[in-house]
Amino acid sequence: MSVELARRLALELHQLPLIDPHSHINPHAAASKTLADLLGYHYYTELAHSAGLEKSQIEEPGLDPKEKVQRLVGKLGDLENTIQYSWLIEMCQVFFGFEEDRLTPHNWERLYDTAAARMAQPDWEEQVLRISRLEQVFLTNDFDDPLTGFDTNRYIPCLRTDDLVFHLAKSQTRERLEQATGITVSDSRSLSSAISKLFQHFTDHQCRACAISLPPSFTPGPVSAAAVEPALQNLLAGHPLSLDEATQVSHFVFWKLAECCSEFKLPFDLMIGVNRRVYPDGVYQGQDLFDQRCSLIQYQQLLNAFPQVTFPISVLASVSNQELVSYSWIFPNVVTNGHWWYSNIPAYIETDCRSRLQAVPQTKQIGYYSDMYKLEFGLPKFTMYRRVLAKALAEDFVIARGWSEERALELGKRVLRGNVERIFKM
Repeated sequence: MSVELARRLALELHQLPLIDPHSHINPHAAASKTLADLLGYHYYTELAHSAGLEKSQIEEPGLDPKEKVQRLVGKLGDLENTIQYSWLIEMCQVFFGFEEDRLTPHNWERLYDTAAARMAQPDWEEQVLRISRLEQVFLTNDFDDPLTGFDTNRYIPCLRTDDLVFHLAKSQTRERLEQATGITVSDSRSLSSAISKLFQHFTDHQCRACAISLPPSFTPGPVSAAAVEPALQNLLAGHPLSLDEATQVSHFVFWKLAECCSEFKLPFDLMIGVNRRVYPDGVYQGQDLFDQRCSLIQYQQLLNAFPQVTFPISVLASVSNQELVSYSWIFPNVVTNGHWWYSNIPAYIETDCRSRLQAVPQTKQIGYYSDMYKLEFGLPKFTMYRRVLAKALAEDFVIARGWSEERALELGKRVLRGNVERIFKM
């Protein structure tokens, strides 16, 4: 009974047009051009490298896309058990008419040519959006992005602020900030003005959120303009900063971002727990890992200081989910947000999703985002989540509580789309 019920619920959820609230799509080249764009996704390159394919074979300068696919396909047999492999097969079957369930050295070249022909069609991007039932996709925009040349009603700008918080000491970052705002940073006041001007620019172009990825060691707190000024002057003079000075500058900028989120009425997406370059010899984007030495207690001062700001929070590890659930349970301004990166496999999603549905108010859950770099990945990723969500709705609500299927579907649709529309004021 539960299997058939979950299947029906999943089919109903599949009809719902979606808003993807977090991606890394380039709106000027949203869809793929060749199969290499799909297999070049970091999940495949890092898994292939982990399984023994040399980094030099993956990242050889000037490597022809078709040759890159051939090399990666040679390692796909080791990855057939992974959920990422199933994403690849599903995309190939749905988008390119691939009729097999394994991609091998014997059939990849025909698929490559078929995919290239499909992707060359002038309306390929439109086809992918329609088949995937994606209406709108949030972006990850550098703070100096002019936000021109694309439809901001389809591709929604999101102000990404990592460089401002953690790399202001780099002259290139300050030069980009000056070019974007016309303000030369000379002190804490001009820095604050430049940040405010960025928010004005982004909100003028339909921006719906500010976002940042945060390391496990980060514990934000307010730093006054007077307190940060000596460190900032050292930074502007090009002097090396002590750890305490660097921390002061980062905290000052971060707190200013939160103040601007309050002023401009933007949610502040916090993606917490990534430890960069744990494996420096890894492939591109395959070097970073989660670190369990991280707690949301580090953000208590922030969450208490800005009750008017909504904080959609993502945690990198499923082991952090219970803490996120408890914070969203208690704090009105904390929202559970998606299943990020290493938590983005069905075994973890199911546990995390069910605990959220059972413990967190239904209006405070953003069910899923794709985190994709190419449009084609929206289809298998959201399909995976819908299946898990449907199973949870079937077993925990229809069967266990006696809810009607219609009532369970209302909850599923709220988590999948309704909360995205409301929280981000679409």
